[in-house]
Amino acid sequence: MGYIVIQTDFGGASSGSMTGMCMLVDPSLQVFDLTHQVPKFDIRKAGENLAEVIPLWPAGTVFVSVVDPGVGTPRKASVAKIANGCYVVTPDNGILQVLADTVGVSEVREIDQTINRYKGNPWSDKSDIFHGRDVFAYCGARLASGVISYEETGPQYDLTEIVKL
Repeated sequence: MGYIVIQTDFGGASSGSMTGMCMLVDPSLQVFDLTHQVPKFDIRKAGENLAEVIPLWPAGTVFVSVVDPGVGTPRKASVAKIANGCYVVTPDNGILQVLADTVGVSEVREIDQTINRYKGNPWSDKSDIFHGRDVFAYCGARLASGVISYEETGPQYDLTEIVKL
């Protein structure tokens, strides 16, 4: 049984679809909401929220954070391994820099969406607006449940390549 903690700037019902995706992957996952009220597109605040709570969670906990002003752009979908053994699944849009400067990022991988993207909805591949659910929540739930290992999320890339704010 794994832990997954979700944070978004969505508000509304879209955040519930991410929890539902986690339950589709593994109904035994324990899913928690950090917040869905991050100010719209406030990457720094999202990173600060995570930095505040990550040290209080056990190693292996997966955090899914989707605050993504670049949805639909070529930014990387990533999974970072944090110094305390937790993981953060998030767009690489500056949030990883905040985490590297606070709680420490030990390595990062780009999500291989050919494997770690939900294929159950015919419209998923046709629209980027579903990334929170079909890429980030799906991959995070697979990692938290042990369906995939951290190494199976995708190829590693150098920490010097993470996007700076």
